[in-house]
Order: sequence, then C-alpha cells, then structure tokens
Amino acid sequence: MISASDILRGKVLIVDDQKTNVILLERMLRNAGYVSIETTTIPQEVFDLHRKNRYDLILLDLQMPRMDGFEVMEGLQDIETGSYLPVLVITAEPVHKLRALKVGAKDFISKPFELAEVLARVHNMLEVRLLHLETKKLYDQVVAEQKVSERLLLNVLPQVIAERLKGRPEVTADSFTELIADSYAEVTVLFADIVGFTKFSEGVSAEVLVDVLNDIFIRFDSIADNRGLEKIKTIGDAYMAAAGLPIPVPDHAERTAHMALDMIDVMNRFNAQGRYTLMVRIGISTGAAVAGVIGKRKFLYDLWGDVVNTASRMESHGLAGRIQLTDATRKRLCERFIVESRGAIDVKGKGVMNTWFLNGRTG
Repeated sequence: MISASDILRGKVLIVDDQKTNVILLERMLRNAGYVSIETTTIPQEVFDLHRKNRYDLILLDLQMPRMDGFEVMEGLQDIETGSYLPVLVITAEPVHKLRALKVGAKDFISKPFELAEVLARVHNMLEVRLLHLETKKLYDQVVAEQKVSERLLLNVLPQVIAERLKGRPEVTADSFTELIADSYAEVTVLFADIVGFTKFSEGVSAEVLVDVLNDIFIRFDSIADNRGLEKIKTIGDAYMAAAGLPIPVPDHAERTAHMALDMIDVMNRFNAQGRYTLMVRIGISTGAAVAGVIGKRKFLYDLWGDVVNTASRMESHGLAGRIQLTDATRKRLCERFIVESRGAIDVKGKGVMNTWFLNGRTG
C-alpha cells in the first residue's frame, strides 16, 4: 500500500535549461511537502544523475539546446533497460506530445505552469511509479521463493520426477493419493549399512553423531552423482541408491558396482582422516522394480519390488567392509570387475542363493 508520505518522499529530478522554470517547479513541489528534489539545467547530466540516484520521477523539458528532451528519454531507456520510464515531460507544444509518448513519456505538464495541474500530475506519476516498484519487488520475492522451492524439491526428488510433479495441477489441490508410478524391467539396487554405528553412537554426543553420519552420507551422495545413481533414501545409518531409474540405462549394474567400490574407498579415507574404525557393508541386486511418489505431504521417491528386498538381504547377510552381489548382478558385470564366489548361503525369506563378493576392478 502506497501512503501519502511515501509519495512525498519520492525522489524527483527537475530538468530544464531555463533556471526560472527550475526554481518555480522546485518551489511548487517543496511547498506541497516533497522533500527529495534535485535539479539541473544541463540535460547531459541527467544520465549520470539517474544512474546514481534512480529517480522516481523526472520532470523533463522537451525544448533545450544541445540536447533536447527526446534525446534524453532515448538515453534513459538504455539505463532503465526496458523497465518503467518515470518521465513527466514539460512542453508548450501539443504537437510534441505524441512523439514524446512514443519515446517513453508517461504524462505532460503544460507551459505556462498551473499549480494544481503540476501537483496533480506529479502526485499521480509518483504513485504509479512507486506501485510499479512495489509490484516488481513482490514479483522478485515470488520468483526467489519459487527458486528455493524448486531447489528443495530437487533435493528430495529426481529432476525428471520433479518436473513431472510441477506440471500436475492436482499437486496443489491436496486431492491426490498416488502421483507417479513407473515400472522398470531391470534396475540395480544398492543397500549400505555402517557396521557398528549403533555402538559407536553410545559413546559420542548427539552433535558428533550427526556430524559423522552427515559427513559419510555427503560423500556417498557425491559418489552417486558421479556414478549416475539415484539416491533413494537413508534410514538411520543405512543408505539406499539405485541405477537405471528414473531414466533407464543399459549399464546400471556397472554403475552400481563402481559406486560400491568407491564407497569402500571413501570409508577407508574417512577413517584415516578422523581416526575412526567404521566399516560399511554393502549389498547389491538386479531385477524388475516399480518406482514412484506417493502420499499427500513430504513427498518421497521410493522403490518397490523383490529386487529391493533381495538387495537389502545381500547387505544384512554380507560381511563388514565387503560388497555382496546376487548372481543376477554378477551376470551383468563386464570383465572390468573382479568377483569372488561366496557360494550358496541361506538368505532369510529367499532360501538358498548363490552369491558373490565384488573385490575390485581389473584396471
């Protein structure tokens, strides 16, 4: 809301080569309560003055030697770069008004000056100008808030999923249950658990606990980004990621194998830097899955299917510091990876399975 005091504080520049006109206009405005008025009789000074002060209104005479008001307005348009041009032209020639409008003028003051007309037009122009600035400020705030919201959305959802959600009107209607569900013929899922973290947490403060876990997971996030996996979620000290979604890729098993090996390396460096003895246990499986976003609040991109349960079992039935694979994953790895048969193990809920350890890369 623009108040009368806001208008009276508007920054005004008076430009006229006739000193008497400048003095008369300034006196009219100051007597009416305007407090921020500057003047010049040299039109060439207008550009530097406006760059410095960004006036809310410029009272501009059209007929001046060396540089007329039309040339001044053309120069001001370059400074304003397409935004609202706050110019109130002064002229005694009706023929000049149409040309002035085309150049960017918003209103006119006729010569000789009439006090009521000058004050009314100055007041109206300043009110419009200040409303324009306030509207732009509100618009910029909305845009900034929208960018923050988009960044937050991208922090919890894959970019392609976030774009799909943004295009759905029901997302803002609070009338949806299941928003997105996609089937994938084959993906590779990774589960990782920090071995002994529960015991470690008993001997440290809450701040140290969160800081350590945050440091580790940030490193895992970086690996996921570099290797082209999608982080799905963390649960306590467990970390879940997948390759081959939301955009299918043929080398999903290889990407996941690279990430798992990188995670082992990262944990070794983390322990060396912080003198910790934490280890990560990783399980990987490959198979069909369904992925999507469900719920009305706190969106979560999640994954369902037997491949998820199997990858989780590979992790829980694995060994500290090692990566356990299902046979389905092993068959999809190229010769660049070194695998070791673990043989048949009894997996809870799955029965006997032939599994493998991923030990490294060949080159």
